[in-house]
Amino acid sequence: MPRAAALALLLLLYGLCGPLQARTVYRCVQKATVSMATAPEPGSVCKAIEIDDNAVQTPNLWGNFGVFSGTLYEREQDGKTVYSTRNLPGSTPYLRFTMATPPGEPAHAGLGRVGTPQLNRHAPQFRAAAKATGVDDAWLRAVAHAESAFDEKAVSPKGAQGVMQLMPETASEYGVSDPLSPAQSINGGARYMKSLLRRYNGDRTLAAAAYNAGIGVVARYGGMPPYAETRQYVDKVLALYGRYREAMGTGPERPAL
Repeated sequence: MPRAAALALLLLLYGLCGPLQARTVYRCVQKATVSMATAPEPGSVCKAIEIDDNAVQTPNLWGNFGVFSGTLYEREQDGKTVYSTRNLPGSTPYLRFTMATPPGEPAHAGLGRVGTPQLNRHAPQFRAAAKATGVDDAWLRAVAHAESAFDEKAVSPKGAQGVMQLMPETASEYGVSDPLSPAQSINGGARYMKSLLRRYNGDRTLAAAAYNAGIGVVARYGGMPPYAETRQYVDKVLALYGRYREAMGTGPERPAL
C-alpha cells in the first residue's frame, strides 16, 4: 500500500481514538490479508503497536501486504464502538477511501468520457458479439465507450489496444490476432467479459472492476479495489450502461448472462 494512503488511514484511526497521546493501533492478519483496527479483531492474529503522536516518522504497519479493503468499517465489540479496515460480521461501512494505483498495475481511467450514446459505432460487430456470447449488447457498448470511445486505433499508455482495449496477453488468450480490428477486438472483449460475468455470478460491478484492474487485483482486495481509477471507471461504465439501454430501447436491466 502506498505510504500516503497508509498514513492517511492511520491518521483517521488516530482521530477516532481520542485526544493526542501515545496510542495503540492493531495490525491484524487473517488469511494472508492485513487490516488496521482500533481493537483486536476476532479470528485474526493481531499485534498491538504503540505510536507516539510526536513521533517524527510513522512506521510502516502494513509490511508486505496490501490493504484489505477500500472501506473503513464500524461495529460494536465488547460494548464499545471500534473501527477496522476489515468487513467483519456486524460491521457497517463508515468511510470509503481510495488510493493511487501502484506502478505496474493495469488499472486505468479509460479513454472515453460519459456522454451521449454512440449507436452507430461498430453496431454490426456489437450485435454479432452479443448474439454469439449472450452478453448484453448495451453492456458491451458501455465498456467500449468507457475504454476507447470506440476508437479502433486507440493504444493506452499501459499497452491496451483497440475498441475494447485488450492487453496483449488477453488478446492472445481469446484468439485476437489483430487487436486493432474492430470485429476481432469486440468479439474478444465480449468473450472475456462473458468469462468475468460467470466468475462473479453476474455481478457487473466486479466484472467491470476486473476488466479494469485485473482478476488478481479483485481477488487480492476481496472485491472492489480501492484504486481511485478503478472506482471512477466502474461508475462510468455503469452510468453508460443505463444510457445505452435507454437509447437502445431495451427496457429494464436483464440478468448479466
